[in-house]
Amino acid sequence: MNGKTSWRRVFGLFLALILGFAVCSAPMRHYAAFPNELRLFEGQDKHLHYAMPVHAQGSLDSTVAEVNGSASANVRIDLNHPVSIHSKRSGQTELKLKLFGRIPFKTVKLQVVPDLKVIPGGQTIGVKVKSAGIMVVGHHLVQTGSQSRVSPGEDAKLRMGDLIVSINGEPVNDVKRVAPFAKQAGTTGHPLKLVVQRGKSQFRTSLTPVYDQEDKAWRIGLYIRDSAAGVGTLTFYAPDQGVYGALGHVITDMDTQTPITVGSGQILQSNVTSIAKSENGDPGEKRAEFVPGSKTLGNVERNTPFGIFGQMGELPGHAYQAEPVPVAFAEEVKEGPAEIWTVVGGQKVERFKIEIVHVSRQSSPATKGMVIRVTDPDLIKRTGGIVQGMSGSPILQNGKLVGAVTHVFVNDPASGYGCYIEWMLQDAGIMLKPGQTKSKAV
Repeated sequence: MNGKTSWRRVFGLFLALILGFAVCSAPMRHYAAFPNELRLFEGQDKHLHYAMPVHAQGSLDSTVAEVNGSASANVRIDLNHPVSIHSKRSGQTELKLKLFGRIPFKTVKLQVVPDLKVIPGGQTIGVKVKSAGIMVVGHHLVQTGSQSRVSPGEDAKLRMGDLIVSINGEPVNDVKRVAPFAKQAGTTGHPLKLVVQRGKSQFRTSLTPVYDQEDKAWRIGLYIRDSAAGVGTLTFYAPDQGVYGALGHVITDMDTQTPITVGSGQILQSNVTSIAKSENGDPGEKRAEFVPGSKTLGNVERNTPFGIFGQMGELPGHAYQAEPVPVAFAEEVKEGPAEIWTVVGGQKVERFKIEIVHVSRQSSPATKGMVIRVTDPDLIKRTGGIVQGMSGSPILQNGKLVGAVTHVFVNDPASGYGCYIEWMLQDAGIMLKPGQTKSKAV
């Protein structure tokens, strides 16, 4: 009995070793690394080389793509040599590999999307936005008597970050309109009927203004704001679609830290006057001013987690180059050398060397797609690394636009985060999302 048990153990160990060697062998590793999905732009080539001693029969829709230069829908493939895939037109197909023409070996889903090239930005821009309502940024106690202080807004259950979109049935996005409403309600004794946006939902509430004995005016007991302004960096301009993307992150209200729902806005030419260098614990900043008398560069239509987007009629001045460049899918970005384009003085866009030190594999939009580190001694000397106002600076790798700078590490200002350009292009409405076969009108 002990002999049989010992033999079984030895045999089990032998099988485990064989299985381990098989799993760790180069062909098995290459098979595991062979992609299940591929995305290409029209006219783009993709080369796969996984050195597997396998001959297979491949089939696909040859009107969408071709393999190894063959226009046939069926082609013999030697996986021990590089496999070349050339995309021809937008659409979806599957490259099915079968051993001996019968045994399924691998199926690769292939999506070809319309070719897309954009002009990298880098210019510093001024941003002015008006919210799609009146934002609540705090509660205010009103002096109604010698010993009485109340906040009608707090009594109406309004919170910081709420957006008042209408008063008494009338849309409002200007704080100057609130005082007349409050006076009318106070003198007539009729409460204000508010429609309030909180997150993704809306609700109705009533607010009764009270008379401020100190200011001799009717008050609603709220601190409110209707606009925001600042500077950032243009990421790209798409001349064929007439749209732009900038900043690489959402604009939030400085008091409530909630995203601003944009009602209208504009971007303007801006001039960097000085740099407050970043240091450990202090991210520094670009100090800039709007160029007096400059024309509006574009409007602001959307404020998303990946920046601001809108229409732009032409490429702004002071571009580093006016020629469009290819863009990269998220999965194409690699760890290694890259560069950012940005302004550190005046309006001149310059190129600086960085290293992409980490990439996060993201199949759906998410922030913080890559970690970058400034390696250019000139930029380190002039700015200390990444500074506030540099967000949106385009990141290029191997001649392609791959992303945008988004955040600086406060305790390591030479490093920061970047987002993939793919997510910005989707929010701009000019790149298909995975699985889409038709684009939406911009």
